[in-house]
Amino acid sequence: SRKIFILGPSHHVPLSRCALSSVDIYRTPLYDLRIDQKIYGELWKTGMFERMSLQTDEDEHSIEMHLPYTAKAMESHKDEFTIIPVLVGALSESKEQEFGKLFSKYLADPSNLFVVSSDFCHWGQRFRYSYYDESQGEIYRSIEHLDKMGMSIIEQLDPVSFSNYLKKYHNTICGRHPIGVLLNAINELQKNGMNMSFSFLNYAQSSQCRNWQDSSVSYAAGALMVH
Repeated sequence: SRKIFILGPSHHVPLSRCALSSVDIYRTPLYDLRIDQKIYGELWKTGMFERMSLQTDEDEHSIEMHLPYTAKAMESHKDEFTIIPVLVGALSESKEQEFGKLFSKYLADPSNLFVVSSDFCHWGQRFRYSYYDESQGEIYRSIEHLDKMGMSIIEQLDPVSFSNYLKKYHNTICGRHPIGVLLNAINELQKNGMNMSFSFLNYAQSSQCRNWQDSSVSYAAGALMVH
């Protein structure tokens, strides 16, 4: 049976590790998704995880957003898969490495699928982020340039370069820690000779910023292929 790991960042609670849900089922408008209690048990035994309160679980949208899409994509296999939702906290680089190592063995299994939740740049005064490289032209072009720089670093599958990019530009990518965990898991498998590639498929902005009063959120979608 297939297993779908869904890693999303924590927006509501300060979390320095990763957390697991305390429920058995997530409801979607299509059908219920079952949480894999066996894998949860394995993860729990490592001592590296906390439990989310029901309140935190219900408040958090980063995992929830992916549930109806997962249900729709898997509709023809709806009784043949389980999900493993993981709330990812504000991990240090060394913790991203530890969690990457832990998840790498699951990533190596071709019957498992990983969904990593993130958006890209949040730009504008309300996000307290207004990096602007005027050489790129209009503000929205500068944002796109900044995002695409990060995207191409992710495509290189190098966690250290991604960390350095975030330190340098502080791009407001909500899912930077889930992405960091994934990159570290990939890194671990590459060390063992596994061949993978990542490519971004789409990029969009909620609106085009042209002045300091504007704001926007960027979105990107990509896929990891194991060869």
